[in-house]
Order: sequence, then structure tokens, then C-alpha cells
Amino acid sequence: MAYFSFTKDILNGKPITVFQTQDGKEVARDFTYIDDVVKGCLGSLDTAEKSTGSGGKKRGPAQLRVYNLGNTSPVPVGKLVGILEGLLGVKAKKNIVKMPRNGDVPFTHANVSLAAHDLGYQPRTDLATGLRKFVKWYVGYYGIKSPMKGGGLKE
Repeated sequence: MAYFSFTKDILNGKPITVFQTQDGKEVARDFTYIDDVVKGCLGSLDTAEKSTGSGGKKRGPAQLRVYNLGNTSPVPVGKLVGILEGLLGVKAKKNIVKMPRNGDVPFTHANVSLAAHDLGYQPRTDLATGLRKFVKWYVGYYGIKSPMKGGGLKE
């Protein structure tokens, strides 16, 4: 949800915190657009087997499956910020901070092979497209008057 708080803070002129690893490398995340996650969730419901019982009486083991739904394309957080800056037409005030050694992981990357096999899951929304849709929704929902001079929202 970094994009949500980043967008809010960028538009309000507040600094955002961007983490880097202890050795000064950019942190990368596997950002996933909500429509892709919803399709994966619906796919898991559509392929679920029938219940194993009713009325509290089990007739067999429950069909439990765990799927990793992600975009499979890790992106440096700095690139996310750059895309937001372009869409909003506002330069972010950034605080670059080294992650604590016992903090978050420096890199995330979803393995969606089981979801792809079982559900046909295939994320289709790249980060720039997802952020464009998000920013368009955000400024509309919050009634923000176009701070996007030169920004990427004009169609």
C-alpha cells in the first residue's frame, strides 16, 4: 500500500520514506494491481471442489489450497516513486533511509506457478498502467483539483 500513502504525501508536500538496503541498494517489491488479485481469487473460487459435508458432519478432508498471487516482476521502489511523480506532476520530497538489519526484506518476488497451473492465473497489469488507473481514481475520489500540470493523467 506504499503507493497510496506515497500519493497522499506527495500531493500534500510531505516527505516520503524510501528505504534502501544496508549496502545502499534499492529495495524492490512485486507490486500487484488489485484487478489481477481479484481474478486470482475468483479463479480459486471457480475451481474449488464441493464441500465435504453439511450440518457440521464431515465426510472427508477439507479442500484447502494456498496460492501466491503476485505480479512476478519486482520493481525498485524508486521507480514506483518516479512513475507517481510523473503522473501527479509533483516532485516527491524523499527521505532515503537504510532498512534496519532486523527489518523488512530487501526484495520480494511472487512465485505464482501453482496459481498459474491450477487457476490459469496470469497477472496482466504492469506497474505503470496500474498506477495510472490508481492515480486517476485517487484524484477523482478525493476531488483533487488538477495539480498534474504536465502530469500523465491527461488523455
